[in-house]
Amino acid sequence: MSTVGRPAGPARATTEVVLTAALELLLSEGLGALTAQRLHQATGVSRSTIYRHWETPTRVLEALIDVAPPPPHPTSGDPVADAHAEVDLFCDRLRDKPVAAFLQALLAADDSALKLRQRYVDGIAAPFRRRAEEAGLDGEQVDDAVAAIVAPLVLDALVARGDADRARAHRAVDRHLHAPDGSPTAP
Repeated sequence: MSTVGRPAGPARATTEVVLTAALELLLSEGLGALTAQRLHQATGVSRSTIYRHWETPTRVLEALIDVAPPPPHPTSGDPVADAHAEVDLFCDRLRDKPVAAFLQALLAADDSALKLRQRYVDGIAAPFRRRAEEAGLDGEQVDDAVAAIVAPLVLDALVARGDADRARAHRAVDRHLHAPDGSPTAP
């Protein structure tokens, strides 16, 4: 038995073409380029198809986030060493533009992007949160450690628009994931 009407979503090839172009446009031109008209110009996919499946720039961002491959998360069993590796990975992702471009676009988006913005930031913080918990921190200690490590890096990328200060982030890891005597906070 066949169904009548339009399929629930775009064909896989259409999705790939549109989202590949959307990422390139986002990185080169910013959020304003994620319109149906601009995506049509870049891909040849009809404006109506684009609008039907990605009706706003926020929906395009959401689709890009949904298909983004998760970054590797190193695990050596030492939460401090792993947090240092996470810092380096995150700084590379900020420097190489995708994360910073997504953050800039999410900040530029209207209030319809609030939940998506929070989801993206939670995803950025998750590996640092995991490392802090592995180091034996809990509750506010975890929140404070994550904020001390991640927030300055994001500020560097978004406000200063420069390279994130890795050394400062590494010092924050050492300060927050070690006991006052310098020993790791967890065995």
